[in-house]
Amino acid sequence: MSVDLSAQQVTRMKKLQKKIRSEVGKAISDYNMVEEGDRIMCCLSGGKDSYAMLDILLDLQQRAPIKFEIVAVNLDQKQPGFPEHVLPAYLDSLGVAYHILEKDTYSIVRDKIPEGQKTCSLCSRLRRGTLYGFAQKIGATKIALGHHRDDIIETLFLNMFFAGKQKAMPPKLLSDDGANMVIRPLAYAREKDIAEYAELKGFPIIPCNLCGSQENLKRASVKEMLNQWDVEHPGRIESIFTAMQNTSPSQGVDREQFDFISLTRDANAPLKGEVAESDLPAFDFVDVSNNGHIDLDAASKAKRVNPEHKIDIVSTYTP
Repeated sequence: MSVDLSAQQVTRMKKLQKKIRSEVGKAISDYNMVEEGDRIMCCLSGGKDSYAMLDILLDLQQRAPIKFEIVAVNLDQKQPGFPEHVLPAYLDSLGVAYHILEKDTYSIVRDKIPEGQKTCSLCSRLRRGTLYGFAQKIGATKIALGHHRDDIIETLFLNMFFAGKQKAMPPKLLSDDGANMVIRPLAYAREKDIAEYAELKGFPIIPCNLCGSQENLKRASVKEMLNQWDVEHPGRIESIFTAMQNTSPSQGVDREQFDFISLTRDANAPLKGEVAESDLPAFDFVDVSNNGHIDLDAASKAKRVNPEHKIDIVSTYTP
């Protein structure tokens, strides 16, 4: 910690650490993120999320009943003004194994993307390719990224609103080539908790706007919407995330996820319902040969009084 904290702040920091550690532990358990003998490459950007992820994983490493390695990796993309000394100094203070990869993707992006256009997509692809390749070089079995619950939900709405897709960031992902496994240990943690924890811990945050690209207005808009919901409707964000964990393809409209074409009914299946069988209408006692109103209560009563006699309770309907 680089800041002096009051006793109350220390208590708050410990409470947040315990909460986030519990959420990370549950996410790891629910999705089998970490296994015996894993070598986990923790990708550090210098932002609050990746600092918190490394901090919590190092803490869990000391407590976990299994053994796993942690290697911190930062990609220095040679953005102007990037403070190269900050991360090495911090990681040296922790005594954790680390590598700083230097690759001038900044110049590549500037060369390929016209001035004024968003650079995030190409920059992300270049960064991902470099990190994936290095993970194989060092024998990493898992690549840990610092995306949290809010990132996952924001991505869901971004894809729904602007791409017409219902997808987000999975807590665990196998790369397309099958060579790398990506995990997001902070998948259950809220950004507001991480931000407060990072401030109390005094992480040496590196600004994320060094590339000079304009802010992602779409994501900022979605974030603002979700933050407003969080204030006006407490619990809604949690409910949204829970809904993402309880999908039902047969209740949706995606033909790729559920075979609606081949769906057929079983004409011989017995009648089943969510109510007791005795409360179901006595349709077998009803004469439906004429038009009109059908008193189902009367039909059920007649069945109980005289179960062997078929009752005609269909009255003639006059428009």
